[in-house]
Amino acid sequence: MKSIRNFSFDTKCVHAGTKEDQYGSVITPIYQVSTFKFKNAAHGARLFSGEEDGYIYTRMRNPTIEALEDSIAILEGGAKALACSSGMAASHTLIATLLNNGDHVICSESVYGPTLTLLQNIMSRFGIESTFVDTSNSENVKNALKPNTKLVFVETPGNPTLVISDLQQIADLAHNHRAKLAVDNTFMSPVLQNPFKFGADYIIHSLTKFLNGHADVVGGVIVLKEQSDFEKFRKSLNQFGGVLEPFNSFLVHRGIKTLKIRMERHCQNAQKIAEYLESHKQVEWVSFPGLPSHPQYELAKKQMYGPGGMISFELKNGLEAGKILMDNVRIWQLAVSLGGVESLIQHPASMTHASMGKEAREKASITDGLVRLSIGIEDAGELIEGLEEGFSKI
Repeated sequence: MKSIRNFSFDTKCVHAGTKEDQYGSVITPIYQVSTFKFKNAAHGARLFSGEEDGYIYTRMRNPTIEALEDSIAILEGGAKALACSSGMAASHTLIATLLNNGDHVICSESVYGPTLTLLQNIMSRFGIESTFVDTSNSENVKNALKPNTKLVFVETPGNPTLVISDLQQIADLAHNHRAKLAVDNTFMSPVLQNPFKFGADYIIHSLTKFLNGHADVVGGVIVLKEQSDFEKFRKSLNQFGGVLEPFNSFLVHRGIKTLKIRMERHCQNAQKIAEYLESHKQVEWVSFPGLPSHPQYELAKKQMYGPGGMISFELKNGLEAGKILMDNVRIWQLAVSLGGVESLIQHPASMTHASMGKEAREKASITDGLVRLSIGIEDAGELIEGLEEGFSKI
């Protein structure tokens, strides 16, 4: 029988990870339990020793959570995946599993703000050193490598500037240095970018975003390229305790069934809106991988299957104009997060990236006047009309 891994992406979205049960359920049910009973004492002992496969306790393993994990591992072309209680739980588990006191990590400077804060302010207390560079220029990664560099952490496209890093070049640099490459693939999803094909060792996602797609779940996931890494990551996650609960796992797995068609609409809408913004007299510049004006436009075409649903831009009259726009757009919702079916607008410098501090933001080109859009699946023409209504108030 044909393996699910060999089917088309559309089919994998619908069927990957689904577990059959004794009742013939079409989808994997919600196993909303904390613990599983043993047949007898010997059975329990075998499960704990690893001699027999089965379920013990939901923090360790659960059928509903496992169905989601298997689905994402298949979509990313990985061996295994571990669902976490948030994207930050995934980042923390990844870093804490791979790095020890005295190790060094190189990280994209244009990265989700709390990721920078985690490395800079928290992991540093445990002797882990971090260097933040513009990874869209691979030479910066090469120059930042140290004898104790064990991990390169890249977010591409970067949040919120949408700069793009060359994954193949960076993977080669990391591996030649005996370091690992981890890629935050949240902005793209497996539909638009497959980091394992370019040499990544680990992939993380905020499940909250495109994979779930409906702004009703907080979650994260770590995807492993090699099966041999699974036990050490599983043990770390079990001990940290940042696991995703069954109900939210069910919701994300349900969201993934429409991932491909949602991403197609996100890309279509974003292209139209980016072109509209780039021609607008009140806009200073637009950053969107689908525009030829993007500095890494050619790399985007080579590395990605589509431009994504995120846009950053700056108004000619700066932050004050941006505030007026955000307060007066119709349809768009002023909120952080991204990747849902609804369109969102927000101000990174005072919201998602405020914790970085002004100096770090300026280094990463996150200006005070930058506005970030998450493009939903509404009618593109009506979204443009909503923006124009906001522009008219400036």
